[in-house]
Amino acid sequence: MLPKFLKGILCILMCLSASILYAQNKSNYSVKGILVDSLSNEGEPYATIRISTKDNPKKTVKMDVTDGNGKFKEVLSTPGEYTITFSSIGKRTVSRTFSLSGNKRTADLGNIMTSEATEMLKGVEVVAQKPLVKAEIDKISYSIEDDPDSKTNSTLEMLKKVPLVTVDGEDNISVNGSSSFKVHVNGKPNTLMSNNPKEVLRSLPASSIKSIEVITEPGAKYDAEGIGGILNIITTEAKMQGYNVTLGVRAGNSNTSAYGYATAQVGKFTVSGNYSYNHSYAPKSHYSSGREDFTSETNKYLSSYGASKNKGNYQFGNIEGSYEIDTLNLITFSANIFGGNHKGNNNSTNKMLNSMEELTYRYNTLGYSKYNFGNVGINVDYQHSFKKKGEYLTLSYKFNNSPNGSEASTEYIDMVDVPFELQNQYFDNDAHTSEHTGQIDYVNPINKVHYIDAGAKFIGRQNVSDSKYFILADDGNMQQDNDKSSKFDQGQNILAAYADYQLKLKKFGVKAGVRYEHTFMDVDYALQPERNFSTGFDDVVPTVNLSYMLSNTSSIRANYNMRINRPGIWYLNPFRDTSNPTSVSYGNPDLETEKAHIIGATFSSFSAKFNVNATINYAFTNNGIERYSFMNEGIMENTYCNAGKKQSTRLSLWMNWNPGNKTRISLNASGSYSDFKSDVLDTKNSGFSGNLFGNIQQTLPWDLQLGIYGGGSTPYISLQGKGSSYYFYGLNLNKSFLKEKRLSVSIYANNIFNKYNTHKSETVTETFRSWSNNKYHSLGYGLSVSWRFGELKARVKKTARSINNDDMKAGGESGSNGGGQQGGN
Repeated sequence: MLPKFLKGILCILMCLSASILYAQNKSNYSVKGILVDSLSNEGEPYATIRISTKDNPKKTVKMDVTDGNGKFKEVLSTPGEYTITFSSIGKRTVSRTFSLSGNKRTADLGNIMTSEATEMLKGVEVVAQKPLVKAEIDKISYSIEDDPDSKTNSTLEMLKKVPLVTVDGEDNISVNGSSSFKVHVNGKPNTLMSNNPKEVLRSLPASSIKSIEVITEPGAKYDAEGIGGILNIITTEAKMQGYNVTLGVRAGNSNTSAYGYATAQVGKFTVSGNYSYNHSYAPKSHYSSGREDFTSETNKYLSSYGASKNKGNYQFGNIEGSYEIDTLNLITFSANIFGGNHKGNNNSTNKMLNSMEELTYRYNTLGYSKYNFGNVGINVDYQHSFKKKGEYLTLSYKFNNSPNGSEASTEYIDMVDVPFELQNQYFDNDAHTSEHTGQIDYVNPINKVHYIDAGAKFIGRQNVSDSKYFILADDGNMQQDNDKSSKFDQGQNILAAYADYQLKLKKFGVKAGVRYEHTFMDVDYALQPERNFSTGFDDVVPTVNLSYMLSNTSSIRANYNMRINRPGIWYLNPFRDTSNPTSVSYGNPDLETEKAHIIGATFSSFSAKFNVNATINYAFTNNGIERYSFMNEGIMENTYCNAGKKQSTRLSLWMNWNPGNKTRISLNASGSYSDFKSDVLDTKNSGFSGNLFGNIQQTLPWDLQLGIYGGGSTPYISLQGKGSSYYFYGLNLNKSFLKEKRLSVSIYANNIFNKYNTHKSETVTETFRSWSNNKYHSLGYGLSVSWRFGELKARVKKTARSINNDDMKAGGESGSNGGGQQGGN
């Protein structure tokens, strides 16, 4: 016998089912069609639909939105004459009339054309939230400008929401599970962002970003470098002859920033630009570390603890413009600058014990460091379009220069029984990378089924490092030590050619290509000329992407990609950083190109209410560039080698649910199993790791926008150890004022119940075990204000192809040669 309450529930369900069936039989009148953009000939997604009777147009009998492809099918309960209206922000309002009767139960309106509005729409009522994610055959796009949290967050904070991207407790970024990726700005590579992604993106306000594209399956047109893929940051541009300017400031307990971006058009010339400045002043952080040396009884246990305080200034600027010669010829240009410095003071106490835990020696340090970095990039493109729609030829030139300099001084005090010489030291490391690139691209959409594109490219790159090491001489002055100084010059000339083919057959799509690259390399050591050498190598890189549309809103995709990583200057530079005499770091100029093979599958489903994107991939490499450590007569040395064999299986999940037009709930999660092995180092490690980010956005009365978020991660796995778990949480509240919401005010707070977080890591080998705890300030709060004025009715035109240099693995700890972050690419 069923309990009474279960019987009651069954009765209710049966009644509801009968009511639904009755309503379906009664409501058998419908109207359908597709809302299409008149220029792109693509469906207009998620436009607001209103249906009213012809006799009473002010009374809406039904409201809905088009689907992700602009299609709609609305069911009505009674026959009659109706008016259907479509409205979408930035688009002209379109209306059609139709009639339904017993003989005509379905009205097919076919393609309904819409176009850009000549003036901004007023009083548009939003009946569904615009989706934040769009999936294509080779990439996923996250709309930053449509996320209310962008008013208060930095770009780095917004990355936690982007599918296939993770940000750990120390703000290190991974794409598709790999710390090797490239960063582009508006489709063009940005060397500095690739080298220092967390520093740059931390200082860049998200309000200046339109969207972020995660290109996880780059085709043959992209350079072969970057295992995780490419992060393409699209900066904000005005969508609408006139001007548009937005200014904003942000102030908090750990940083202050100001930004502005503008777009203007005069005749055929259109230009847009943005600029931001950030000053950070992190509160004091504390750290401790320890090491047990299994090979020594005298120098058995090393312990260190201390504190540091840092501050820095960062600025970023970007400008791009276009001049339309005629309808078939277009010239575009762009330029970007980024620069800043990072200063720090630190002190530490260091103590060594023997196996009986008796003091062997100890000393204290006082340190100062400064890291300067910058980037200047100039890009010019000429595009000739043919009479066939979509066929064009593009010629491009790009110059890029990225100077990076670091200096540090260390003073040793309170020394007791130190067995090696400790001299006050200072080093000045001046490094830069410069590039000249020329490229030609040809695209031909043969018909609706077949599409081809091909191109060729030349890169002339120079990696230069001049590292001067000074010690305190007997006369009390600092004197250069040539034995520890180094002057390194690496020249790379790269020739490349590619071809892509794309096939579309109804619901099925194929995109395949191949890329060939030949690299000429010359390496010179001014202070050790016997080490000079020249070499060259070839790489053939295939790529295949398959897609199938399960429905109008869902698809499955499969892909295979081979990716390579050429080591950047921080990995190659042989300069020895001895500022910590018990742990020395340096690069390896003999590193080879790392190659990885990636196989993956993705399921995507997007609708007005619920969106999901799930990806599983398997990646393996046999000559991975790994940072490793070893003991040498009581000193731990840290460097890089092609010693890593890595296999990784990763599942990533992004979900978004809009239960109503005022609520959005999203989830970004991933889990992976990694297996590391190195025959050269005779070590291996494996394990599971995962991370999770959740976010709720709610529109409150008085049009207040509330955002609540939180997340965390399990410890990550590396070749010789593991990292730390972490968690975070926060909220923000924003309100827009004035006409067209031109003034926005936001407040934010995060980690309000724990002033400090601790990040732990551990390394275990056959000869030593080491660990570290970094305690850093995590409590944050502040205020953000932005103001938009002006009006614009045209956007900057862009060539459909441009230069993308994404072939070089770059990274390294800011200010030190052999640092631990593989950050960029």
